[in-house]
Order: sequence, then C-alpha cells, then structure tokens
Amino acid sequence: MTATIEKPRLEALYADKVQANILKEFNLGNVSLAPRLVKITVNVSVGRFLDNQKLKPEIKETVLSTLTKISGQKPIMLLAKKSVANFKVREGAPSAFMVTMRGEKMWHFLDRMISLAIPRIKDFRGLKDTSFDKAGNYSFGVNEQAIWPEINMAEVNFQHGMNFNLVFENSTPEMSKAVLAQLGMPFVREEE
Repeated sequence: MTATIEKPRLEALYADKVQANILKEFNLGNVSLAPRLVKITVNVSVGRFLDNQKLKPEIKETVLSTLTKISGQKPIMLLAKKSVANFKVREGAPSAFMVTMRGEKMWHFLDRMISLAIPRIKDFRGLKDTSFDKAGNYSFGVNEQAIWPEINMAEVNFQHGMNFNLVFENSTPEMSKAVLAQLGMPFVREEE
C-alpha cells in the first residue's frame, strides 16, 4: 500500500494556480519559462560581536540555536575572506552564519515566514517591493529573532537580526513580485 505524500501548502498553491496566472499575465508560452523559487538563504552577521577576533561561545550558541530552530537544519559558519582594518576584521575570523534551504524545507519555511513570522514584526506596514535585483531575487532583513514562534526569548541572551534571500530562476523583478504577492507575501500597499 503506497501512501500519498502531500505537497507543502505553498508549493501546491504555486503549482495549481500561481504558475498558470503568471504564464497568462506575462504571456509566457511554456511552463518551463515561468519563474520558479529555487532556494531561500538565511544569513546572520556576527562580525560586530567579535572580541579580539574570536566569537564568544554564548553568541555562537545563540545564533546556531536560532537558525537551527527556524530552518530545521544546521547552519554553516562563514569566515572573513580578507582583512579590513576599518572594521577590525582579520582574514579567517568568523563573520556570519548561513542556512540554505531548497525543495520541501524551503516551501515549509516560506509558509511559516509569510503566515507566522512576518505578521509578528513590530509596527509592520508591509515589506518594501523595491528590494528585487535584476534577476528577480528578493532580499529583506528583520531586526530581531523574536518574530519566530520557535524562539523562546527567555532562553536567548541577546537579540540579533537576520537577512533573507529568495532566489528565483527564469525571472524578472516584476515576475518575482507577482509570484510572491500571489503566494501571500505582504508587500507595502500603494496608497490610492
């Protein structure tokens, strides 16, 4: 007996409705020409927390714990590629932690981000729709990790922000914005 595996909610929405709407709206003749979300990366910079070119263990533990809880996978530590005297950074010093999600994990993460985390941002009026690059990739950041329901702020010893990058394939800024808007991304509404 084979069990049917259900697609993540947003992936099913994309496949059933959004993709067809985008093909029609932008006059694309083929499904393979439609924009497609490939991966989501989450990045936390820790350069400002360096103490004599070393990262304090409690800061490293907090960032690792936060990223692991919200993404479901272990982050990697990125090291500085070159020394910059103005920022007091030496080559090889820890500079950031990053997680890359693809496939099913990516769709589950996007769903949780849109429906649970983003609405919890303080004084939220919508995400800027100007943060697209030429390839249609979308980037934005948040100032604190408290927006995620998985994070218990009583157990966290300091606050940190994080940056999100949504990477698209076969896309332009207009196409990516249309896809994300139809998936429920809360962009700033234009005043009438």
